[in-house]
Amino acid sequence: MEFIPVVIIILAAWLFFSCVRIVPQATEYVIEFLGKYKTTWSAGFHLKIPILERIAKKITLKEIVLDSPPQPVITKDNVTMQIDTVVYYRIFDAKLYTYGVVNPVNALENLTATTLRNIVGEMELDGTLTSRDVINGKMTAILDEATDKWGMKVTRVELKNIIPPLEIQNAMEKQMKAERDRRETLLQAEGHKAAAITRAEGDKQAAILKAEGERDAKIARAQGEARAIELAKEAEANGLRALKAAAADAAVLELKRYEALIKLSDGKAAKIVVPTDVVNAAAKNVMFSEFTGLGDSTKSAPEAPAPVEEEDPCCDDKEIKK
Repeated sequence: MEFIPVVIIILAAWLFFSCVRIVPQATEYVIEFLGKYKTTWSAGFHLKIPILERIAKKITLKEIVLDSPPQPVITKDNVTMQIDTVVYYRIFDAKLYTYGVVNPVNALENLTATTLRNIVGEMELDGTLTSRDVINGKMTAILDEATDKWGMKVTRVELKNIIPPLEIQNAMEKQMKAERDRRETLLQAEGHKAAAITRAEGDKQAAILKAEGERDAKIARAQGEARAIELAKEAEANGLRALKAAAADAAVLELKRYEALIKLSDGKAAKIVVPTDVVNAAAKNVMFSEFTGLGDSTKSAPEAPAPVEEEDPCCDDKEIKK
């Protein structure tokens, strides 16, 4: 009898602690009272009535990933492919998730497979392979709308793998190789074309620059020759002006004429025909005669003959006698 109070205290403590519940973060507990939904516990400290209340379901509010196995799907052009999907969802209503459908995860998996068959069945093989984003968007919208009454929110759907039959894969590889060969041929042709155009443009530019250079050189030479002639004429004009300003007489002018004749006669194979009146005038001009040696009427003295040695007959006879 002495142990009865102790046992009662222990039972009371056990009963109290068994009724204490601490709900973790991002988790909810669905509570039933006598088999009927009563409330939903969120994160924190809670007490339940023993025997009368029970925790019907523990639900996580984190995003869940559902990886479905590959499903056989037939396209519009009767090609059977294996496609597996990945569905991302989370639970936003614990009560609907608990009482909305039996085995919600299995229901979502089957709904994903049927939706995928419906969407891909309206598309051809090439469209299926190149329209992943379109398929993902359509499946997300359909699944999200269908799972609202189950307390589930589908946030994203991704096609993980699309596996066509082996024959289709071989045909696709051959087609891809042919397309790459065609692109390579086009690129090489475009490269040769671009190189030929570049060479032609270079030759054209070089010819243009060469012609412009020759033109500029000819213009420069012509301008130089014109300037030289202009300077010569200016010098000649300045000389004439200087003679006119100095009031040169007829003798000086005549001397200038003779100097010009001398310059003309300077050089090899030069032949000058001088009129008679010019020769007569030159003979009268002493300065010109002394300078050039032309018109000098004075004959030069003949050279003295060299002495001739006479033979001495005496000496010659003596040498003979000896």
